[in-house]
Amino acid sequence: MTGKVLVTYGTTNGSTAEIAEAVAGVLTKDGIPAETAPAGTVKDITAYDAVLVGGGLYGGRWHRDARRFVRRNRRALAERPVWFFSSGPLDPSASEKDIPPVPAVRRAMDNVDARGHVTFGGRLEEGAKGRIAKMIVRNGKGGDFRDFTEIEAWAEQVAGQLEGGGGAGEGGAGEGKTL
Repeated sequence: MTGKVLVTYGTTNGSTAEIAEAVAGVLTKDGIPAETAPAGTVKDITAYDAVLVGGGLYGGRWHRDARRFVRRNRRALAERPVWFFSSGPLDPSASEKDIPPVPAVRRAMDNVDARGHVTFGGRLEEGAKGRIAKMIVRNGKGGDFRDFTEIEAWAEQVAGQLEGGGGAGEGGAGEGKTL
């Protein structure tokens, strides 16, 4: 693949943006030009040959900007390779087991024929926006549960598929983790 890849995301407190930056960094290091942008700011995806869409999970729902991005670009996304990622569990569960996409993300994946999805741990720390987020932190349930080694390994799998044109089958960056 010689074209650019967009890694776009919906985030409230910046955790998913940092994951997107890490993913784009791996792709770029592997010789695949990649750019990141908040999902709410992307107006046109025709310049990109592939798209990765990430969203923070809040109360079992993908971030509003990620959902709207997919709806707005549904036709164009269906014409190129697409992967989804979520971030959110505030415990080590995302590193311990495969966490399937929430139902709305599963439907969005089906609508654009996404090649795969993965859920990474989230981060919620002091200074978080939102009443519920502040309460979670105040009650000692926050922290940083992202595993950047795992994130980078997933990005390598996506890069391999982009370079080789392979599908999301066994050993790919398809559903779940194959690390």
